[in-house]
Amino acid sequence: MLHLEHLVKRFGGLTATDDVSLTFPAGSLSAIIGPNGAGKTTLFNQITGHLVPTSGKIWLEKQEITGQKPAAIVRKGIGRAFQI
Repeated sequence: MLHLEHLVKRFGGLTATDDVSLTFPAGSLSAIIGPNGAGKTTLFNQITGHLVPTSGKIWLEKQEITGQKPAAIVRKGIGRAFQI
């Protein structure tokens, strides 16, 4: 299970993700959709460790992974495929 708890990411005066809380149960299939600039890539970058949230927490199973390096998160089973 992946659980996002009150994720916020700010870049100066721009808030890219604002208090995002979601739970993805084990075995579920989900999609994040929205217009350009909605914060989807920023959200994925926080989950995969490419960006550290300004505040909030990310949990995989019962282990907090917030701020861990991308390689450590991949070893735990979270990866991403780029569109290009």
